[in-house]
Amino acid sequence: MRAHQTRRAVLGAAIAAAGAGVLAACSDSSGTGHGPMNHGGSAPTPTRQGYVAPEAPEGYVTANGTEVLSREKERGSGTVRTFKLTATATRLELGGGRTVRSWAYGDRLPGTEVRVTAGETLSLSLANNLPQDTSLHCHGISMRNDMDGVPGVTQQPIRPGAEFTYRFVVAHPGTYWFHPHSGVQLDRGMYAPLIVEDPKEPLSYDKEWVVLLDDWVDGVDGSTPDAVLAELNHGRAGHSGADMPSMVSPTGKAQGPSRVRKGTSRLLGGEAGDVAYPHYLINGRTADDPAQFTAKPGDRIRLRIINAGGETAFRVALGGHTLTVTHTDGFPVQPTRTEALLVGMGERYDVMVTAKDGVFPLTALAEGKKASSMAVLRTGGGARPAPSVRPAELDGAVLKSAAHLEPDESVALPRRKPDRIMRIKLTGGMEKYDWAFDDKPYSPDRLYAVRSGERVRMVFINATDMWHPIHLHGHTFALAGINGAGARKDTAAVLPHRKVTVDFDADNPGLWMLHCHNIYHSESGMMTTVAYRA
Repeated sequence: MRAHQTRRAVLGAAIAAAGAGVLAACSDSSGTGHGPMNHGGSAPTPTRQGYVAPEAPEGYVTANGTEVLSREKERGSGTVRTFKLTATATRLELGGGRTVRSWAYGDRLPGTEVRVTAGETLSLSLANNLPQDTSLHCHGISMRNDMDGVPGVTQQPIRPGAEFTYRFVVAHPGTYWFHPHSGVQLDRGMYAPLIVEDPKEPLSYDKEWVVLLDDWVDGVDGSTPDAVLAELNHGRAGHSGADMPSMVSPTGKAQGPSRVRKGTSRLLGGEAGDVAYPHYLINGRTADDPAQFTAKPGDRIRLRIINAGGETAFRVALGGHTLTVTHTDGFPVQPTRTEALLVGMGERYDVMVTAKDGVFPLTALAEGKKASSMAVLRTGGGARPAPSVRPAELDGAVLKSAAHLEPDESVALPRRKPDRIMRIKLTGGMEKYDWAFDDKPYSPDRLYAVRSGERVRMVFINATDMWHPIHLHGHTFALAGINGAGARKDTAAVLPHRKVTVDFDADNPGLWMLHCHNIYHSESGMMTTVAYRA
């Protein structure tokens, strides 16, 4: 990922004191992608000119209803920034001459960065050259509902050969990203950063490094994400994999070796995940041929760290450096120093570092999976670190959760008694792979109702033996803190047999997905809809 160089001129003192691209993709899978994340629909195929949105259940706001359009009008209409993307089959190089067939946005991994300024209108056209339906979801953005990219809920699926333009005002600055919301396409090469710059940026820094973390299985020894999902859902999860030399699809075609392995992590409270990926990547590269970022000693560098993985949490550290956390999920926090970060799927952290002189590993440890990836910060001469390097900072002070962060005053959620409280139990298990909310797998007619203007409190109660990164579309909630409303987030990890409480203001009408960002959990049923009453 190329460096976006910038010089800011104002507030960095508080931090110092605290320490258009083409998108392509390809796999040999020919599945239809009609799992829970691809909700189907038979209305006309979306085009640039518009389409008929899916109907909302009676009594609820439709994705392109008058309430949605009115809210979008309130956001204003800034300069239009236009980007064109193509989702297609391609061959990707992961480093060291290692290539795979996958699906991606263009012929690069990650896809080309999209960068706009808060207040501008983003026009993002996606042409579908894949053999199945697709969609595009801008993760973490509070946008108009019919641009959220959820087939069958906010739009019709983008059929093969069709094109759709996502157009909406981007109101809030921050670090975001985009990916499909169709089947397990997220676990291919279909993701890219979406950076929204602050026109009144308070931070002062010399360079910026966008860092995308990923776990990779597609195209390796015949494996595909669809085959992994089939293995998990066919009751083979209880096996170690040693007696399963290959994964066989329902059609009888071998699709690679078993990828199911259990891992445990103290930081994640028990089971870390179910999938043993053959590769872990930073900016599309493996540790034996890593991505490299060049700076000068003394440069202040802003790292925007995004976990684009399908099933892996990463513990991240920069050898020889202390990190100062400035943002999580796009929203500023009180500057906090740490040696390492634990980043769940879908989460983002912005950190500041002052570069030392030398060559340093940025290591992303696949938590509980006995593997890691690496990128390199180079500010001087010296040999590249070994792929297996383990910076001491990984075992030092670790920021395990954004619950330990305090929001910047500018984004702190005002104190208010909740008008509505939802207690949502996270249920299911590895043996049956029956992940769900309240013991009920995803169904389009199962809704959690809210009304515009309400302060909504959600209490997530994890009754399972595994952690779950829970993501709410279209809103940023506040974690419940000791002193009231905590850091602002859109994705929060809920550890096994623990609970997490979040508050948000119902100020963005529509039908919004709430789901686990473990792609295999959501596709197996841990997903539902938060719906506004009309």
